[in-house]
Amino acid sequence: MKTLDELLAASAALHRHLCPRQVLGVQMGRLAAELLQLELPQSDKRLLTIVETDGCFSTGVSVATNCWVGRRTLRVEDYGKVAATFVDTKSGQAIRIAPSPTARERAAAFAPEARNRWEAMLLGYQRMALADLFVWRPVILTTPVEAILSRAGHRAMCDSCGEEIINEREVVIGDVTLCRHCAYGGYYRLCEEGAGVALPLEQWTLQSTL
Repeated sequence: MKTLDELLAASAALHRHLCPRQVLGVQMGRLAAELLQLELPQSDKRLLTIVETDGCFSTGVSVATNCWVGRRTLRVEDYGKVAATFVDTKSGQAIRIAPSPTARERAAAFAPEARNRWEAMLLGYQRMALADLFVWRPVILTTPVEAILSRAGHRAMCDSCGEEIINEREVVIGDVTLCRHCAYGGYYRLCEEGAGVALPLEQWTLQSTL
């Protein structure tokens, strides 16, 4: 496994700086390797990681585990929590890790030279024992790993919007096949006729710089 300094440098390179949440993500990935007895960052796709927030924390996790959204080994369930569940897809073992409730306050004791609270967390999280930094427990996924990963090449068409659905994410209601947006609603809705007309690209660029 790469050293802590190497992993932190790789994470910082993706953000042009290093912050406490990146350190937490990297350290969490290192602890997952120890608990699941896996060689991380992985060279295959054995580990599936589900992070509970996006942003710099997830970058730290990705660097430490080599789990990425683009490789379909990282999923985001946005609970607004700096926490993650690490799943060994071979054994089925899953462990959820979160920062200890006292980690933020205890960090200062490990960084007496810190000039402020932010710097105390940045340095302290690197120096604390993982057992002091985190709490963890085994969990059972409510959706089986096989369903999360799905079958390669599976496709369906939504009977409502006509768009293609991949990764077995279709919803079948009776004889009707729907995408999840058409079945349950989603993060967007269509503009009513005449409203929300797209601007020409040059006007959009101009407005975006105002």
